[in-house]
Amino acid sequence: MSRRFGIAGVQMAVVPWDAEATVHKMNDTIHQLSLSFPWVNMIIFHELAVPGLVQFAPPENPADYRKSAASIPGPLTDALCAAAKKARKWVIPGSLYELDGDKLYNTAIVINPQGEIVTKYRKMFPWLPYEAGTEPGTEFCIFDVPDVGRFGLSICYDSWFPETVRNLAWMGAEVIIHPTMTPTSDRELELVLNQANAIFNQCYFIDINGIGPWGGGRSMIVDPDGRILQKAGERETLMTEIIDLDNVSKTREYGNLGLCQLWKQLRDGPNDFPIYKNGIANGKIYENLGQLKFHHQLQTVA
Repeated sequence: MSRRFGIAGVQMAVVPWDAEATVHKMNDTIHQLSLSFPWVNMIIFHELAVPGLVQFAPPENPADYRKSAASIPGPLTDALCAAAKKARKWVIPGSLYELDGDKLYNTAIVINPQGEIVTKYRKMFPWLPYEAGTEPGTEFCIFDVPDVGRFGLSICYDSWFPETVRNLAWMGAEVIIHPTMTPTSDRELELVLNQANAIFNQCYFIDINGIGPWGGGRSMIVDPDGRILQKAGERETLMTEIIDLDNVSKTREYGNLGLCQLWKQLRDGPNDFPIYKNGIANGKIYENLGQLKFHHQLQTVA
């Protein structure tokens, strides 16, 4: 049985600070994609697309972020679920700020073609100190698409921590969905990380960024051998691609480019790494590192 799967990444500008108008635009996009490209099975948007946020500096009051927070489920997610059900598509609407009790999370949801939220993922590594007031998630997120394969969720800054994607792959993920919102100069570095995460974990890595104040574009789709299948520019773009999860099985069995059988060697080699056994915080590297905080001015290092 073929494991081909049609995906569409939506690199778009949202309506600033207007969640309802943004969700309306997202719903229109889902509808148009379902008409124009009926073979597409999953539609993916960028990080924090739902609330239409434009916020990168730490707020003076962390409660500022809470003004744009929504409940899950709630009116915004209900509208997205209705659009997914009407189109009969899997939809990953980027992420939104979720308020759960007194805690705020950067959360992505997965909606199935029946319009149901099947799982959600809370960003493990908020972009601190800039994403102030946001709690880190504690659980990895994988979900299965019947008769196709296993997918994992990662959000933006998570990809800078290789342990996050490695754990998803270890849990069986063959495709990593990675909504991001990066308008800063480190976008160039993220493009390298996208390929590296695909290569290290022998999986598809689908990275969808916003444009303008919501990201510098250049969304990417990378295959399990690290080949860039698509890379968008810096304008609104609909990226459509047919991925084949059998390519993941092939690469993991025979190695990247038929050469490097990483997962087998990791399984069979000496796996007791001191960084995990002894505690990351006990590393020599931390002896001269300061606190994680927002620097208002540069300091002279003696």
